[in-house]
Amino acid sequence: MTDSTRLGKRERLTGAAVRVLHEQGVEKTTLADIARAADVPVGNVYYYFKTKDQLIEAAIDAHGRELESMIGALEQLGTPQERLKALLHGWIGQRDLTAQYGCPTGTLASELDKRDDGLDRAVAKVMGALIDWVERQFQAMGRADARELAVALMAAYQGISLLTNTFRDPALMETEGRRLERWIDSLA
Repeated sequence: MTDSTRLGKRERLTGAAVRVLHEQGVEKTTLADIARAADVPVGNVYYYFKTKDQLIEAAIDAHGRELESMIGALEQLGTPQERLKALLHGWIGQRDLTAQYGCPTGTLASELDKRDDGLDRAVAKVMGALIDWVERQFQAMGRADARELAVALMAAYQGISLLTNTFRDPALMETEGRRLERWIDSLA
């Protein structure tokens, strides 16, 4: 087996884990579910990941890499207000997925918090990195209360994600996104 084949299967398994964990939840998801979604024989999963927890950890790492990539793209925008609004637009763009399954990272964090294996702290680091980035945007806007504003923005997003999922109503996310845009403008 070549390194590229091995890497391809590992990446497929990780991507499938992100997707299936989001759609089914941690407790309902089996290694066989992830293998099937990745189109990898279930016996091969153990070559890459010895346990389901290792696959969950890989999924958390994938969330972190996706966040880094997103932040890199947002950093190309000219002002902190533009960056924050683009973040909102990304969230709004996922409104249908959120209505069906909830926030990918938020639901994973909520589920892992009920376990006593340390994975909850790993996903908290991913969410913390986003809060830190949002805080830096508010600091760049000259806000002394940047941390509080960053937490408020994340709380609003997680709250609307929960409601959007609970009521299966993507319009809720869109409406809250527009309100948050006006709020960001009012803070400048």
